[in-house]
Amino acid sequence: MKALHQPAFWGWSVFNPERNLDFHSVLWVRPEGNCAFDPLPLTEHDLAHLQSLGPLSHIFISNSDHLRDGEFLAAQTGARLWGPLAEKATLNCQAWLDEGDEPLPGLQVFALEGSKTPGELAFLIEGQTLITGDLIRSHRAGQLCLLPDAKLSDKAAAQASVSRLADCLQLQAVLTGDGWPVFREGLLVLKQMIAEF
Repeated sequence: MKALHQPAFWGWSVFNPERNLDFHSVLWVRPEGNCAFDPLPLTEHDLAHLQSLGPLSHIFISNSDHLRDGEFLAAQTGARLWGPLAEKATLNCQAWLDEGDEPLPGLQVFALEGSKTPGELAFLIEGQTLITGDLIRSHRAGQLCLLPDAKLSDKAAAQASVSRLADCLQLQAVLTGDGWPVFREGLLVLKQMIAEF
């Protein structure tokens, strides 16, 4: 796994030739038990690294298209699998999340509307690090964008949902599920995207 913007964050990625960008997963290391977000399959090297960082206690899924290797990793580690409440019919999770939930200290949940799945979530960690699934992404380094219009179920609702995140005044990093992460000045980059709506 790769070291990210702060010592508590690690990531692993897979390049997707069809979309010409990387898919990402994030590990948040905590003394109370580590958390994985939208976990992709792990290489032997990355699995050994993950295990060396302590027990995995929680796996968070942003949307049903990002289940990825979540069920397998939960079965292997005993971690609790969390998913979006609005996508309960399509996921086999142990616990469900919705707007405003705080399942762990320092972890805030946002429910985003208008994406390609009905209940996509974004996760804000300690007010500074935003982890996104499909709706907020980056096809070019240093810039954020929305999922393409053709895949949005409701563009206006998607824009409104994302605009609410501009109230995260301490935001520093945006760790996208698809495309380039933003490690510095995340709020500024997010506001630049919103200004272009």
